[in-house]
Amino acid sequence: MAVTAPLNEIQVIANLGQSADPSAQYYAAWWLGKMRSRHPEAVPLLLKTLKALEQTPVEPDRRGVALNAIRALGRLGNPAARNPLCELLNSTDYTVREEAARSLGRLRDPAAVPGIRRLIESGTTVAGGEQAGSPLLQEPCEALIEALGDIGLCSAETLAAIRPFADHPRPLIRAAACRALLQLTGDSSWGVQLIELLKHPEALVRRGALLDLGATGWTGAGSAISAAAVEPSLKLVALRSLAEHSEDPQVLRAMDALI
Repeated sequence: MAVTAPLNEIQVIANLGQSADPSAQYYAAWWLGKMRSRHPEAVPLLLKTLKALEQTPVEPDRRGVALNAIRALGRLGNPAARNPLCELLNSTDYTVREEAARSLGRLRDPAAVPGIRRLIESGTTVAGGEQAGSPLLQEPCEALIEALGDIGLCSAETLAAIRPFADHPRPLIRAAACRALLQLTGDSSWGVQLIELLKHPEALVRRGALLDLGATGWTGAGSAISAAAVEPSLKLVALRSLAEHSEDPQVLRAMDALI
């Protein structure tokens, strides 16, 4: 039985550039992001796939390719992606707005802040209210708030937009708000609220709060992460995130204890 050789970057670029086989494009977009490709054609070709989102109706296969391209653009970190991603914040497609926000957070470009902030400024009852007949909120608030924290541009307007979500009825939205406010202000009281969420009865919430604590880089969370009722593999991920922000030997020892 013949063994198929893994694709190389040149083949992946060729697959993304063709349009006859969306499944090959889908994998190519994922591959370029996963491998942090620096090929000069990667970003232009990824941006080209976003044109499919302008069609009415959008073909499901092409939408999938575009979503993978959005994710890849965030991972590649090329500033040329900022404006196209900001434009996608105006999409009528919830998932497109969500993935665009996450990728803008990865780009960490302060110029993206006004567009992201605008989507949550209507507060917890509008942007953070539930869609009729759906578990989704009106806006992808978790992704939007996390992006603002990751970009790290602190202003009175941004803090005012995020703060109400620290009291949102959904614990994962509260966690996102506490994470962003800790990142933006350095006020450890927001970290304490995240630690409280590590005691939540739902495992999904504990996992989310754990990863949010890791993303903040707040070393005061180290012991709480180690003691959390969460899988050791996720604890290691969170502690590794802390270690990327600090050389605190206690964090490194906690990681060693999990390996």
